[in-house]
Amino acid sequence: MQGNVFCAVLIAAVTTGFAGISQAQTQAPAAAPPLFATTKVEGTDNVYIFRYQNHQAMFVVTPAGVIATDPISYGRPQAAVAYVAEIKKITNKPIKYLIYSHHHYDHIAGGKPFKEAGAIVVAHRRAKERLAVLKSPDVVIPDQVVDGKRAIILGGTRIELVYTGRNHSDSSLVMLLPKEKIIFAVDFNSLGAVPSRLAVNDSYPVEWEASLKKTLALNWERQIPGHPGPGGRLGTRKDMEQQFAFMTGLSTEVKKAADAGKCFDPATKEVRLPQHATLQNYEQNIEWNTHRWCGYWGRGI
Repeated sequence: MQGNVFCAVLIAAVTTGFAGISQAQTQAPAAAPPLFATTKVEGTDNVYIFRYQNHQAMFVVTPAGVIATDPISYGRPQAAVAYVAEIKKITNKPIKYLIYSHHHYDHIAGGKPFKEAGAIVVAHRRAKERLAVLKSPDVVIPDQVVDGKRAIILGGTRIELVYTGRNHSDSSLVMLLPKEKIIFAVDFNSLGAVPSRLAVNDSYPVEWEASLKKTLALNWERQIPGHPGPGGRLGTRKDMEQQFAFMTGLSTEVKKAADAGKCFDPATKEVRLPQHATLQNYEQNIEWNTHRWCGYWGRGI
């Protein structure tokens, strides 16, 4: 009898042990994503996204050469080298253009490998003006500038560079592929999220709202952001419409608070938009956004 009990206990212990091992194996953390990756945009023949960590850029391959954007190599020169190498895996055509989305270093530093490959660097006029003054050794000064709008046609592909006004920066270009109805836009276009502190700190609040409205007036269906969207997805018009609604609603409420003398405090603690509370990072970023709009409506800055 005692032997039977012992055997039963032993079997239970072994079974439990195997179950524990199985559970531990099942619950093992997922492997970290690769440092960088290149993917073709679904439904296109020649549009690609290069992602390095949490930054990404678009490039377009044509029979006459490549149109690349943002080298995304701030503090990591290896990123631009990897970016050029990824392009060369896909095509032996030369890199003809490198287009800056705006003048902030985290997106446009590290263009030297592209320049050495023969690329013409293009940016908004204000971007070149700022970069010429700053003289960062890691940033290639643009060769050509855009004011309102410019089209680049290469190997049968047309890409339109459109300035829709000041937003997150004063030099942001929207890059529109009219055939594919895709835009590449960086940092002023949140995907289902409230903009971060870094996005709003140096922004132009009411002009940002107007820029979103002008961008929505363009003929596009999908947007490639400068940072991967939730789950790595592309953006939609609905994403931008939600962001526009959030910003215009925030502007209205902060204006009321400013007129009542509540900016910056207690407005940052009191102004809330519960109808937009489902947006990603709402709780984390609502106060930063309110603070920036308070600067505009309450202090004129």
